[in-house]
Amino acid sequence: MSTALEPAPAVITRPPLIRWLAVVAVMLGIFSIVTTEILPIGLLTSIGADFTISDGMSGLMLTLPGLLAAIAAPLVTVAAARIDRRLSLCGCTLLLVIADVVAANAPQFWVVLASRVLIGITIGSYWSIAAGLAGRLVPPELVHRATAVIFSAVPLGSVLGVPAGTFIGSVAGWRAGFVVLGVLSAVVLVLLAVALPALPTEQALHLTTLRLGLRGAGVRIALSATFFVVIAQFGTYTYVTPFLEQVTEVSAGTITVLLLIYGVAGIAGNFLGGTMLGRPRLALGFAASAMAAAMLLLPVLGHWEFGTVALLIVWGIGYGGVPVVLQTWFASALPDVPEVASVLFTAAFQATFCIGALVGGVIVDRTSPGTVLLCGGATVLLVLLITSGVIDARRIYRAG
Repeated sequence: MSTALEPAPAVITRPPLIRWLAVVAVMLGIFSIVTTEILPIGLLTSIGADFTISDGMSGLMLTLPGLLAAIAAPLVTVAAARIDRRLSLCGCTLLLVIADVVAANAPQFWVVLASRVLIGITIGSYWSIAAGLAGRLVPPELVHRATAVIFSAVPLGSVLGVPAGTFIGSVAGWRAGFVVLGVLSAVVLVLLAVALPALPTEQALHLTTLRLGLRGAGVRIALSATFFVVIAQFGTYTYVTPFLEQVTEVSAGTITVLLLIYGVAGIAGNFLGGTMLGRPRLALGFAASAMAAAMLLLPVLGHWEFGTVALLIVWGIGYGGVPVVLQTWFASALPDVPEVASVLFTAAFQATFCIGALVGGVIVDRTSPGTVLLCGGATVLLVLLITSGVIDARRIYRAG
């Protein structure tokens, strides 16, 4: 049975440049997926206006992929347990290309949602494999660095993908954003096929194996922390564009710049979190503190652009380190079964993602974007209580 730090034999023989090209290819795959998943955040009002639906209804574009990803992560991974991981990643990327093409040509909103179903399946399948793949691509001493590079795709999706998509949407219409992503995904597909070595499965995963993985105390604590931090993030960030429009009262061009600033801060947070992977509790506590401060203060200071910029930077640094820290936490709790750790992390992350977007949509339609931020800030404070040990997360898990 392999561990998270055991490299595949190919790692020993492949040149260093080729190893890192493979890591970058996997990262770009996640970048394309994450950007496609969260692109509607920047185009929420444009898409809603085109189909004459509310912001909360538009939020279904975020809720649906998360729900499908949570289901697909264990089911598809088990169903494809004996398929070479290289072929699986290429297949997922091809499905992403198809989803982007469908969304770009959707005549009605339900067709857009159908494309989001495909994206959800792609997210759950690709991320479950890619999240724990660093140990098979680079030597053990470089695994943490490679993991940080792979997960840099998450904030990169914010710093480049969403602002760029928002800009393209403001200039050429929201459909053009999906066209560009479809082309990018096709390029990534070719790169994955060329750069990745053969990655035969090392373990045949079963649903029973996944259930056994849930029994560990460390996994249960990680699940509880994931629930609160992710529901707070996507219950609020999904509706940040309406907040910037209605409260900060800035133009579409300025919103693009603000989202870009947030994304740059997220990249810094990702690599800052990467330096703290040996202490995931402390790293997550730091992230939660920054996120809570930003969410709770934005309704107060977000009326001014300076205050908004400052708090978006704090928010970006805080959340930027969350995905890599959570993945490392799951992996450290299940060191002998890295793919089980990746599947559980992906399913938990995406299930909570869709819950957050859905709950945030209900709140924003009935109250205001500022209220959503306050609720998110209060929720993420619970993560601090879990990481500090004030709340026994295992009891929360058993109660749930």
